Amino acid sequence: MTSTASERRAFAHKINRTVAADIRKQVSRDYGSPQLTKKRPHQPLPLTEVVEPVDFEEYVSSHAPGVEPGPLRELTEFPQDDLELLHQDKECITLEPPLPEEEDSLDSRVRDALAVYTDDWLIIQRKYQRYSTTYTPHNSERQRERQRGLVKQTFELDEAAAAERQDDQDDAKRRSVSLDDTPRGSWASSIFDLKNSSPDVLLPSVLERTAAEDMDHRNTEARLQGRHNDLLGLYPPPDEDEAVERCSVIEVPKEHCGQRIMVKCLSLKFEIEIEPIFGTLALYDVKEKKKISENFYFDLNSDQMKGLLKPHTPHTAISTLARSAIFSITYPSADIFLVIKLEKVLQQGDIGECCEPYMVMKESDSSKHKEKLEKLRLQAEQSCSRLGRFRMPFAWTAIHLLNIVSSVGGLDRSDPDSDSERKGHGTWNDRKKKGFERMSVGDDMCNFATFRPATLTVTNFFKQEGDRLSDEDLYKYLADMRRPSSVLRRLRPVTAQLKIDISPAPDSPHYCLSPELLHVKPYPDLRVRPTKDVLEFPARYVYTPHTTYRNLLYVYPQSLNFSSRQGSVRNIAVKAQFMAGEDPSQALPVIFGKSSCAEYVREAYSPIIYHNKSPEFYEEIKMKIPANLTDNHHLLFTFYHISCQPKQNTPLETPVGYTWIPLMQHGRLRTGSFSLPVSVEKPPPSYSVLTPDVQLPGMKWVDNHKGVFNVEVTAASSVHTQDPHLDKFFTLVYVLEEYSFPFRLKDVIITEANMEGELKASMAALRGALLDTCVRFLHQLLNKLIQLIVYPPVIAGQIVNLGRTSFEAMSLFVNQIHKNLEGNQDQHGRNNLLASYIHYCFRLPTAEPTVPPTAGGQQSYEMPMQYATLSRATARPSSLHLARSKSISNSNPDLASTPVSPDEEVQRIIGSKANDRSNNRMSAFLDSVALFTVPTRQITKKLLHEELALQWVVSTSTVREAALQQAWFFFQLMTKSMAHHLFLTSKLDVARRQRFPDRFVDDIAALVCAISADIAGRYHKDVELVERLNSSLAFFLNDLLSLMDRGFVFNLIRTYYKQIANKLHTAQNPSSLNALRMDFTRIVCSHEHYVILNLPCSTLSPPASPSPSTSSTTSQGSAFSSMVQDQGVATMFELSVPFRQQHFLSGLLLTELSLILDPDGEGVFFLHKKAISAVHSLLCSHDADPRYTDPQTPRLRGAAMPQPTPTMLTQTVATLSVSLLPWRLLAPPYRMPKPTRSPCPQCPGASPALCLPSAAGLCWCVSCGC
Repeated sequence: MTSTASERRAFAHKINRTVAADIRKQVSRDYGSPQLTKKRPHQPLPLTEVVEPVDFEEYVSSHAPGVEPGPLRELTEFPQDDLELLHQDKECITLEPPLPEEEDSLDSRVRDALAVYTDDWLIIQRKYQRYSTTYTPHNSERQRERQRGLVKQTFELDEAAAAERQDDQDDAKRRSVSLDDTPRGSWASSIFDLKNSSPDVLLPSVLERTAAEDMDHRNTEARLQGRHNDLLGLYPPPDEDEAVERCSVIEVPKEHCGQRIMVKCLSLKFEIEIEPIFGTLALYDVKEKKKISENFYFDLNSDQMKGLLKPHTPHTAISTLARSAIFSITYPSADIFLVIKLEKVLQQGDIGECCEPYMVMKESDSSKHKEKLEKLRLQAEQSCSRLGRFRMPFAWTAIHLLNIVSSVGGLDRSDPDSDSERKGHGTWNDRKKKGFERMSVGDDMCNFATFRPATLTVTNFFKQEGDRLSDEDLYKYLADMRRPSSVLRRLRPVTAQLKIDISPAPDSPHYCLSPELLHVKPYPDLRVRPTKDVLEFPARYVYTPHTTYRNLLYVYPQSLNFSSRQGSVRNIAVKAQFMAGEDPSQALPVIFGKSSCAEYVREAYSPIIYHNKSPEFYEEIKMKIPANLTDNHHLLFTFYHISCQPKQNTPLETPVGYTWIPLMQHGRLRTGSFSLPVSVEKPPPSYSVLTPDVQLPGMKWVDNHKGVFNVEVTAASSVHTQDPHLDKFFTLVYVLEEYSFPFRLKDVIITEANMEGELKASMAALRGALLDTCVRFLHQLLNKLIQLIVYPPVIAGQIVNLGRTSFEAMSLFVNQIHKNLEGNQDQHGRNNLLASYIHYCFRLPTAEPTVPPTAGGQQSYEMPMQYATLSRATARPSSLHLARSKSISNSNPDLASTPVSPDEEVQRIIGSKANDRSNNRMSAFLDSVALFTVPTRQITKKLLHEELALQWVVSTSTVREAALQQAWFFFQLMTKSMAHHLFLTSKLDVARRQRFPDRFVDDIAALVCAISADIAGRYHKDVELVERLNSSLAFFLNDLLSLMDRGFVFNLIRTYYKQIANKLHTAQNPSSLNALRMDFTRIVCSHEHYVILNLPCSTLSPPASPSPSTSSTTSQGSAFSSMVQDQGVATMFELSVPFRQQHFLSGLLLTELSLILDPDGEGVFFLHKKAISAVHSLLCSHDADPRYTDPQTPRLRGAAMPQPTPTMLTQTVATLSVSLLPWRLLAPPYRMPKPTRSPCPQCPGASPALCLPSAAGLCWCVSCGC
């Protein structure tokens, strides 16, 4: 120990004086000075100009690794299994697949729907993309995980710097401190208490002679102990906003499900028990005035009461014995009520008379009213025996669900409200976060997913009023219930005790039946009483595509007016049947049973209002729609007068009217509200194909053929769209596929002559369809539009090209989804529904449509065929500088005449563009490579990616703008189409230049050029659009690096850079353009094979030291001096033209870094942050990449930052906040030179094959890092 600061240990003293600032000044003064640059023999290309990259494919093919297996082989080419195609089974939540029972003669709609819902997910992914920063980002969570268990390191260099800043304070303390206050080992105690201090522990080997080899071996082992493999990952992660390359995981498409509550009906007791009572549960939203669930029927009667109806229900299905139900609520609201309705067996007397005994008699007075009770029981037995099939309204009550949630105190406002509410988070533009899922502040409190279970006993029921049974009356009652002075509270109630349990539904309930009565997993025992999953009718639109087969029909009789009907018509029952034909035996057993009955029945009756000729109804009749609907299928309504009293020669049922609804008309399912006339007589033959509105001869109608029966028909179907625009489009497509001409579509007869015009008009009219319906049938709609592009239809022997029309319809539809569903987007503005369709559902159509026969029975291919090309008013924009004057696509809009065959078209255009290629940069690049012969295209099949690129290039006005708004969608659709095409044609093993024809390559070049120009020209006025367009283009080029000629993709990147650079000279706000270019570069460089793309094994120039040793300032200074002396070595420490050409992506990234960090430049802080964050993120990704952590694999993490880093950083690092730059960036990075075959003098213990000598005379051992 010494007594002064100047007499410290020599090692610590030297480290303290060896600071990086001296090195920075020296390099900045000598090597980086403008004077030195002028002395160099060559003038490099300015950094502001992008170099032309090397021909990547040519270089890789001419520098292929040797046959010897080794680590270098993996660093020169992408792995063979880089792309993988996966068929992932769709999750089926039920034991039985949701398929129609009819397997033969399926309707075209059902067939297509089943293809969408039953096909496996088709996923094409880059196997190693998980190693890129796109899906494995460096964030705070990963940093904390890596820091666990690390020991805090303290170095003398850091302590010395801190000590010097406090020398004056320390001297004052030493003068005033007493001996007793000085701790053992302090500087003061070493002066005043040397005699009493205990000696330090002796180092026994410090004076022993040790061989240099042994000392180096010990040091090597010591350095390897506790070494962290991912040092850069310990540095604080950058801001999330800077990580533009990150993509959220795409969710698997699934059926929508809101918050779920379970209602268990435990018991129902009255003061007197004389007859069976049946219950119904349903949810109603008073504010929306809508019933938001289907009915759930329950039966809590005793076995004795059930026995009274045994003759009418000989068989009882277990599915009708459910006493618990699960309700789904998408939009929780304070206005939702659980309505309970009770019914009883029909008997003589109105509702008031039948309710009177339950209101006046009590169980305690049973002895007093014994005779009257016996009489009532006898009447009930007689009624059940004779009228057991018929019901009458009895009583009702309602439970305000908000009271349940608030009273149990289980509201957790921190939880998300529903699936639809969760969709609103994580959007790319928070300022525009609105959307269809947003709820009001009051609704936000209604969280039905987190309350504590509650058991309720409902004691008061309200007597049903025979003239107030409609839903409108019910909404008035429910609204009145919330008022303190409710009118209902003053009514005399029907005393009963209904005990129910309400709780949040479990995630995977046992013994649950779907709305189609399928067994939902898990279902351990089929003999257990089930729980029913009640189908929801959401209060507002739900934008979720269908993923499973569902085909249900709901019929709601509303009112009947028989006031002018002659005869005894008072106790009116409506019988509903689903008829396959006109014969009575053709009633289908497709009507769902209610409670304690058969699972399916052939007919359903409405409740009867006693002595009412104009009754109102609240009945819900649930049916399953057959899969093979025809024009003969219809709903038949038969009206009966029911004789409540047995009379001689008087039948129980007397038919008093008939009416019907044809279900299929003009190719679409008929739903909606109907006001139907009622026929007094039975309909005549062939009535089912007509509507009752038609005045049939010889028929008598009630009230002079006026509409007297009001009924509503709705469908919960994933087959029938119930939208006129969508129905027309799908119907025309099916007519074309089946070639069923002529076809009547309302007032138009569809023939071969007008089919093309009608189909194009229907595609243009798709923009008028309801958005929620379009989203629900998103997969089918996009599949059909793609099919029309890939397989142009053949009409009358001509191919009708629908590429332009389909592209326009798709562009406008996708853009409409984006505008209306902003809350369902990720940070890049990509809609999750569309992204999931591309990732999981989309596949190239492989089944060719049926070839239509001609009149002579021959196929149309036997006759001479011509192209029905689209007429195009506008040609390709001249600003695109296309390599050809005409397109090679069958849907080329620029063709002057109709070619006779595809080959003639190809030859004509190839001949016309021969002279144009020489003046085009991209074409010149293509001509320099070995082109293959363009194969003859099939007559009726096109390639989707080629057509999308062409139609996008030639699109104009609103269509082009819509495509630009959703560029990401078409880019991703093209890349998956390209990848799927390579798999289908087994071209993945073919040279990349021979994978795609040159016409497609030219279209891609023109498209990238045009979009780059849009980015450069519109950055100041369409900021949000340009940001999305910029990232979409970058991701597209990132994907193309795995599919196409990589040299060609590099040239596309160069095209983008040139467009931006040209605009920078005149830009008013160049920082915005620089930020866009920096984001673009970061996304492109996030490729998982970034190291390979930078040609790490190329022999550009002699290698440099990977890391300077911490020996002394003299050694470092001499190393830098030698770099300045040797021009070959100095080239490696600058962004030279050869370096930027061979390491193209690294050159772009480092060029951006150099320009932004230039002290004389106009870079602003956020640009500094962007550039450094990009480099840091890339280094962290490679540092943690397991592909480069294998000891047998050369450490190529430094390939992300080849040699020029020290020069550019040392010139500007002094002007930056030190917290922005990780210290690791100040060390010279490294490329991979060839390993030496002789032992390294600096590291004799290492294997010769793993020692990498450097140009500075040093050595870096990749096995231990010394």
